[in-house]
Amino acid sequence: MPSDPRNRPPRRTGDDEEAPLPRRPRGLLIWLLLIGGVILAVSLAPSRMGRSARPEPSFDEVLNEVRDGHVKRLLVHGTTLYVTWGDGAPDGCVPGKESDITISPHVVEYLTKAVREHNTDPNKKGGNVTISFGEPSLLLTNLLGMLPWILILALLYWMFIRQLRNAGAGVLSFGRARARTANPEQTKITFDDVAGIDEAKEEVVEIIDFLKSPEKFRRLGGRVPRGILLVGPPGAGKTLLAKAIAGEAGRPFFSISGSDFVEMFVGVGASRVRDLFKQAKEHAPCIIFLDEIDAVGRRRGTGLGGGHDEREQTLNAILVEMDGFDSDLGVILVAATNRPDVLDPALLRPGRFDRRIVVDLPDVKGREAILRVHARKVKLAPEVDLKLIARGTPYFSGADIENLLNEAALLAVRRNLDAIGMPELEEARDKVLWGPAKKSRVIAEEEKRLTAYHETGHAVVSKQLPEVEPIHKVAIVARGMALGATMYLPEKDRYIVPRKRILAEITSLLGGRASEELFCDDVTSGAQNDFERATELARMMVCRWGMSKDLGPISYTENEEHLFLGREITRVKAISDATAVAIDGEIRQIIDQCYAHAKELLAARRDAVERIVAALLKYESLEGSEVDTLLAGGELHRDENNGIPILVPTSPAPPEDKTA
Repeated sequence: MPSDPRNRPPRRTGDDEEAPLPRRPRGLLIWLLLIGGVILAVSLAPSRMGRSARPEPSFDEVLNEVRDGHVKRLLVHGTTLYVTWGDGAPDGCVPGKESDITISPHVVEYLTKAVREHNTDPNKKGGNVTISFGEPSLLLTNLLGMLPWILILALLYWMFIRQLRNAGAGVLSFGRARARTANPEQTKITFDDVAGIDEAKEEVVEIIDFLKSPEKFRRLGGRVPRGILLVGPPGAGKTLLAKAIAGEAGRPFFSISGSDFVEMFVGVGASRVRDLFKQAKEHAPCIIFLDEIDAVGRRRGTGLGGGHDEREQTLNAILVEMDGFDSDLGVILVAATNRPDVLDPALLRPGRFDRRIVVDLPDVKGREAILRVHARKVKLAPEVDLKLIARGTPYFSGADIENLLNEAALLAVRRNLDAIGMPELEEARDKVLWGPAKKSRVIAEEEKRLTAYHETGHAVVSKQLPEVEPIHKVAIVARGMALGATMYLPEKDRYIVPRKRILAEITSLLGGRASEELFCDDVTSGAQNDFERATELARMMVCRWGMSKDLGPISYTENEEHLFLGREITRVKAISDATAVAIDGEIRQIIDQCYAHAKELLAARRDAVERIVAALLKYESLEGSEVDTLLAGGELHRDENNGIPILVPTSPAPPEDKTA
């Protein structure tokens, strides 16, 4: 019976994965052997330290000194005679130190005879002289002579050859897949950590069942999707969902990016694909997560210069591994991209990426669920209302919400608070949306007054149009590139937009410029972004949504093929010149009508505009309820200690114009 793949030792799957066992330090072993050899050679060699600096004595002088008793010991080692001097040593020789002279082999007999005569002479001077003979070692002599060269070569080896060897190993490892492996015990992410994408979670339940018990599917003859393509905007949770699949199933998880396959050498990416699937099959059933697959899975044969050989060969290898002669049902490929329109059609056919799961931005309920998931890691104050924060974060992705809570936690730490409160969460939301407040920026009073009238124009016009979302906050605090902002708080998520609502949105966007013209007798450059958004909405109404009575329900979009796809190098004109003139005229008519309507709404509420402007100049930020009070004719006072607004109603205000 084959062993369970989960009990196998982990394999090295790339440069980023740790090996299960440390590599043997071969370089250190070589150095230890070299140092040991040097120490052995030095220990076997006769010591020459402390020898006399006197010039080498002659053989006759040594014989005379032996007869006079001035020598203690003699050592004959090959053709070298080592003399250890005693008391009464000649000038230049130190008692107890050693000198060496070169002798001929035939004089050794004379030396031995002289020592014997000295030791047997009853009238000798000094003590006996010891003479010994050492066996000459040609190998040792050669090693001692070559020792400096050995050290030089070792240094060269360390400096150059080792680097070349490492570089060669890097070249040879180009074909290895650089996947990061997460074992089941390391994968702690489950479906409890994923929120806001309930439909996507339901789509992958059967994948988890297959990974847990593949025999059940094989017994019934069923086949799970071989490939799952996760499509969605950045930060929506595609990678998190893939990790949760692996965590729920308890199976190995191989993660790699599409850019890790493509190199400057043709064929390297295909080799890495084969190596990746080989490793995955050894751990089957398992998951391969290929992030940003559009980096390697683009349509073949496209681009200004034709195709890209390396990328196309890599794509071919992926296609063969997913549904070729050597396909394997135990490996499920999960890929993620935010550009499905550029992928090769062969990737998307049944048998490869059988299932496409859209991981969209969360709705208001999903945002609240994501907030509660990330709120487990932080300490929130009891008065925190996550539903209100979820309403105030439309179009936020899961990554944005996580960043919002992290910024709120950092702000609470900076303020030395025990828990995160609503002010910190709202400040963090504004920081994520528009950037941090630039408190150090010095703004002239005239510019601050113009900004107050601009933002008040947005607020007053929006309050008189029932189709526009409720106002949450109006501020003239500089954030990012803006000197002020008007923030809305959607009551619910909207997926289709009626024509009246779009016109009201354009009118609200133009309220800032209309307020400048009516109350400041001048206009500023602060309405640039308002004009861009209003013009884009009007163009979409005319060209895409068929909301023009004169031009009718026809799509007038130009050819928008991207050049890198290579399908259309020259731009094909889809509309006539007369139609283009009519489109421009219709857009201009929509903008002019909305602008005139905004001026009418502001002119009818001059007193309310002045009250809101005065409050903005005093407090710099107003809540939506405070704007309602000022519009109704009330007065606004704040407690200087805690900043709590005190609303004082006055005479009833005239009825509001609610016509769009």
